[in-house]
Amino acid sequence: MPDTPLPSPRQLEALDLDAHLGDPWRKQAFVTPMFEHIAPRYDAFTRLFSLGMDARWKSELMRWFSAHAGARCDVLDVACGTGDLAVAAASARPGAQVRGVDAAGAMIARAVARVHASDLQRVRFEQGDLTRLSLPDASVDVVLAGYALRNVPDHVAALAELRRVLRPGGSLLTLDFYRPPFAPWRALFLSYLQLAGGSVGWWWHRAPVIYSYIAHSIRRYVSADEFSRALAEGGFTVAQRRDYLLGGIALHHAKRRDA
Repeated sequence: MPDTPLPSPRQLEALDLDAHLGDPWRKQAFVTPMFEHIAPRYDAFTRLFSLGMDARWKSELMRWFSAHAGARCDVLDVACGTGDLAVAAASARPGAQVRGVDAAGAMIARAVARVHASDLQRVRFEQGDLTRLSLPDASVDVVLAGYALRNVPDHVAALAELRRVLRPGGSLLTLDFYRPPFAPWRALFLSYLQLAGGSVGWWWHRAPVIYSYIAHSIRRYVSADEFSRALAEGGFTVAQRRDYLLGGIALHHAKRRDA
């Protein structure tokens, strides 16, 4: 984060959220401070908000990882949050080198605290922007992206950056919310997310927008089908996909094509 003071939850509440989400140049100015504030309660909120289903979705993603990652591999976890996927990858592959990147310093601090002292040489976390990674071309075997690409200003540009750092044939494994295609269910799904998120945001921060942001971001995001097309158009081959909640959540396993 820059040296400018972190906006308070009340200051974030006062912002025009639709204007920020609609402007790629302003979106990150809302998203990164929001994650700085929610870091201490991020894991508890994720479990509460998903009614415990988040653990099942991530377990499925890690099963895909275990099925495709080599015994010795370089793993990158983008928007790593508190580091649960990165640590799970290191546990599944003791020969792996794992790096986690997140824009929020408070998230990185909690991720570092997850790592056993014996693993500090092969599991590293750093603050950074997943759209401008400090990694060489074709240097990573697997990229993990949990709730990541929906929160960047331009997911197509982000996919290009992830493809850049992946080796040919390397795997991109994603988990995220998507805009459900069936309009009646979409309205119900987003209404629940906005009401539940706003309630928790008010209770914990006196700022409903802190968590109702999720519903707003999904409204402006793509469907899982559209994301699959973005992967195909961005130089990936979709090898696996699994939808949950009638398309409100989806997992994708995509492999980098050579050309």
